[in-house]
Order: sequence, then C-alpha cells, then structure tokens
Amino acid sequence: MSEFFKESVKSALKYYVYALVDPRNKCIFYVGKGCGDRIYNHAKDALRDNSDSLKLTTIREIHEAGLEVIYYILRHNLSEKEAFLVESSIIDLLTYESFNMKNVLANIATGHHQWDEGIKTTEEINILYDCPKIEPVAGDRLLLVSLNKSYNQSKAYGVYRRANVYESARKYWVISAKKAAKVDFILGVYRKIVRIVIDVKGYNVCESDSGRRIAFEGNIVTDSPYLNKDVSDYPFGSGGAVTYIPRTGF
Repeated sequence: MSEFFKESVKSALKYYVYALVDPRNKCIFYVGKGCGDRIYNHAKDALRDNSDSLKLTTIREIHEAGLEVIYYILRHNLSEKEAFLVESSIIDLLTYESFNMKNVLANIATGHHQWDEGIKTTEEINILYDCPKIEPVAGDRLLLVSLNKSYNQSKAYGVYRRANVYESARKYWVISAKKAAKVDFILGVYRKIVRIVIDVKGYNVCESDSGRRIAFEGNIVTDSPYLNKDVSDYPFGSGGAVTYIPRTGF
C-alpha cells in the first residue's frame, strides 16, 4: 500500500481528520488532523523515533507482528478550523469515561476545549453556565488557587503539565508556610467556578528556581458544599494565582 497521496488527492482532501486502527483488534488507537500525507507520517516516525509513546509503541508492535496500520479518513474537505473541531469531538466521544470504558487512545491530550465545549450531561451544562454563589462555612479557612493555566491540559505547558486536576490544585503555590499551616481546604478554581476541593492534611516546602513554593497533601472531597460554586465575588486580582476566604485570618 502506498504511504503517500498523489497531488490530485491532496488537493481534494484539503484538511482532514483521520484515525489509525490496530489490525489486531480493529480498534482505533489514534485520532488526528492534518493535510497532505500527515496520516502516514506516524508510521515513519515509529521507524526513526525510539521514544516510548503509546502511539509509536503500538505502531512498532503492529509492524513486528507482520501487519500494517489501517488508515481511515473520517472527514475531509475541511478548513483547518473545522478539522480542529471535528478532531476534538471524536476524541471526546472515544475517551468519555461515563459510557466508554474500553477504548484507549494514544493521543497525549484529550479533545480541545473538552471542559468548555465537550461532552456533558445536562447537569454539567447547568453547573457550567448557572452556578450558585459560594457560601463559606463560618470557621473554614479556604485557599482558592487558579487552575486557568493547568485545568485544560491540551493547552498546558511547562510546569503546568500535570497528571490530573488534583496535582494541578495541590502545588506549587507561592504562599508562606505560616499561611499554609492554616489552610483547611483548597478550592481549585477554573473560570471562576470551583472544580475540585481538597481537604488539606499537610504540606511541604519546595525549593525552585523562582523561590520557595508550597505543595499540599490531602484528600479530594467529592461531596463538598463548595464544589461547582461561583467564586467571582473573591477575585484573584491582576495576575494573581491564589486568594483566601476569609480575606483576613491568615
């Protein structure tokens, strides 16, 4: 099978969204977008690149079994923007855990804008667009941390690349050890809404190139009254990454 398109085919395809399928189980293991011969480049990368990414490892295993990757064009004749949206929707559909527990994609990141515009229950839609204001419990000392740079991992980079939202919320924050010792709960905030609540059990002081930072330890609270609440009455301020409730008492 040829691993390139003729110019007439490339011209007709324009931007497209494609899937790589494992011939051993007929399962999609990668979804991508591109133009030209992009769909075929992964197999070439597997021959040149020795990295252990799931995508390239799967391709090598297919070749070692004497088989070839199966290629599908899912949608074509698209603009780049349209391809971006179609790719995102398909990745979300194939990785949404509530009704897809078996399919595993080798894509590093989930669909673009997965939280903002991806698959949701109607309850989650209401959480996103009609959240009640937070009502702090008297005596609770809350540390609000901004997840705007780390919640959407498809756009996160550098120190903001994290394994999960818990790792994003618990570290690394520029606050004093004195204040850290007083925190009862961490509220991870994305776009003014509390996305995760952590019951703090302790903290560590970490040294970095930019000075001392705090990394907390604790348990995720899934039934917290603070979860999915609007905290727009407690802004972070210009460029700020943390704020407190109450404003005094820390």
